[in-house]
Amino acid sequence: MGKPFNFVQAAILKALTEALFHNVDMAIPSRQVVANLQRQFALVKGNKATEIGLSLYLLCLVMGGPLFLILSAAWRARQVARRLERTRNDLMQDLARVRSVVYAGYYGHWQGETQDDNRDNPVLAQIGFTLPAHRDRSAPGEVPITEFPGRDLTDADILTEAPDEAGVIVIGSGAGGAVAAATLAAQGHDVLVVEAGPFFPSSKLNHREWEMTARLFVDGGVQTSRDHDVVVFQGRVVGGSTVINNGICLRVNQPGLTHPDAPNIFANWAALGAPVDEARFDAAYRAVEQRLSVGPIDARSARHNGPHLQRGWAAHAAATGLPGDQASPTPWFSKNYGPDSVGAACAYCGYCNTGCPYGRKQGMAQSFLLDARKSGAHILAETKVTAIRWETPLDWDKRRATGVEVVLADGRKHFIRAREGVVVAAGTMASSRILAASGIDGTGTGISLNIACPVVALMPGEQSMRSWDEDQMATYVDRGDFLLESHFQPPMSMSTLMPGWFGDHARRMRNYGRMASAGILIPADRCGQLIDSGLSFKLRDDVEIPLLKRALSALTKVHFAAGAEEVYPALARGQTLKPGDDVDAFFDNAISEADDVTLSSSHPQGGNARGKDREHGVVDLDCRVHGTANVLVTDASTFASCIRVNAQLTTMAMAHYATAIAPF
Repeated sequence: MGKPFNFVQAAILKALTEALFHNVDMAIPSRQVVANLQRQFALVKGNKATEIGLSLYLLCLVMGGPLFLILSAAWRARQVARRLERTRNDLMQDLARVRSVVYAGYYGHWQGETQDDNRDNPVLAQIGFTLPAHRDRSAPGEVPITEFPGRDLTDADILTEAPDEAGVIVIGSGAGGAVAAATLAAQGHDVLVVEAGPFFPSSKLNHREWEMTARLFVDGGVQTSRDHDVVVFQGRVVGGSTVINNGICLRVNQPGLTHPDAPNIFANWAALGAPVDEARFDAAYRAVEQRLSVGPIDARSARHNGPHLQRGWAAHAAATGLPGDQASPTPWFSKNYGPDSVGAACAYCGYCNTGCPYGRKQGMAQSFLLDARKSGAHILAETKVTAIRWETPLDWDKRRATGVEVVLADGRKHFIRAREGVVVAAGTMASSRILAASGIDGTGTGISLNIACPVVALMPGEQSMRSWDEDQMATYVDRGDFLLESHFQPPMSMSTLMPGWFGDHARRMRNYGRMASAGILIPADRCGQLIDSGLSFKLRDDVEIPLLKRALSALTKVHFAAGAEEVYPALARGQTLKPGDDVDAFFDNAISEADDVTLSSSHPQGGNARGKDREHGVVDLDCRVHGTANVLVTDASTFASCIRVNAQLTTMAMAHYATAIAPF
């Protein structure tokens, strides 16, 4: 395995590591941090390592050039503090994000292969973290951290050679593609699912964060918007993002679970020229929920961090007395785990975002792709679709797809003929790129994101939260225009989200067991578009930025209401808030643009919106691409506007909605 960073880039990484950990007792040497990063990014497909390497050159230049490599760690630390930690310059703030790569290399340290090889992992011991295999689950009522076998695709379900033709070709195996494939195969269609990512059954997943992040995510989990303001998490694996998500299943506008003042999403879509038949969509929701045994998670899976948010919100709402606060639902999430009735209840190991090695989450590879296979569908992995090919001569009013052009795992180009039609379900950005490369106009516009931003809290010294020994995401608050969600991450991921520099960051990580954590979720409606295949996304100064400040302020107050001693919002400068601080004034001063905070999204939407005609969207009200006879789009890229909540369930419902009434 080659090294993605050359000797100069490796030297810069080592120098930066020594600066960031200056006067900090390191459990492993800086050279080991660099070795960890070499190993991790060697597995990442694409050009992300090259992009990071170029950033390292620029960072070294602005830090003093060769002096940054040869002078003392103390001098380097002062340079980093002056040029990166305290800056409000956009370029320097972008370069400062490299710190998260270094922290990933340190806190993602792994010895050998197995969890047992890491009983004496010095980094994990330093922060007081226990791997799942070594946790005590002997108490009555606890769920053992063991594999639930028997409902995974196997290697035998994945084609070893690309076929020359199929009836219907489904591009993408995630929430939209898998449901479409299962529905169409059940109707008797000869379905081929084509997935760009590799196949990882539950038995091949593990708790090596560095490896799973590199192998299962687009760009190894560091895909960003063009200006690097927003990190966009997407799966690149058979099963898509359902492999690396938290299984959250929320409908839009569900009585009792949605704030009464929240916008009516279906009404918004209708106003935009994209109405849905609500009775049909409800039926689609019900069909998906029944197949996945969707239901509220059990309180035993999150005893500290989830209730922390609920208690804090109750105290906060009582203090404000605002009707809008008091009307906010604060339920447990509904998810596609289990069900408990068959012994598959969630083992709440805390590693949902790097895949469930225990087969307890019903992602697409444990549900709809299995159904598709049982109905005769086939699955082709590690194959990238580059374009749809059309009949010649072209009938521009009703183009008919004849198949897809692909690049196979070994780099060979191949054409697969489609006898009936093509379904595009590769996700907002990939679907838009494929359609654009196929000559479809207007794609990749009006892209929405649910923007997330974490806020971490330090609880009193005698209070051991052990939030890492729970379900990653357990409860939420719907305030109407924003959501608050409890969440916690394993060590590597937590370190990259943890704000702070130098000793402050190290101190916070060493208080890992005392941390509570939650995040805000705000809608950024149709703020993005693809430019040269990259996502250009800008938060508006008069819409999203004020909402971001208000949501972060509310969550900070919730933490304090729940008893926090300190609160660490994910700001670039890593400031600390304490009880009695003027929280509203703080955020007014601290945030003026997206660069000032750590922002991410796991829910890209739009780009190929539904619409009654070409003026209103790329696809029609049945999700068929305007001007084509046999091409559907069945993923979140069809959403006419931001749906505000987790998009998984609505994406699945849209795929069912589009394909339940035979479209071919």
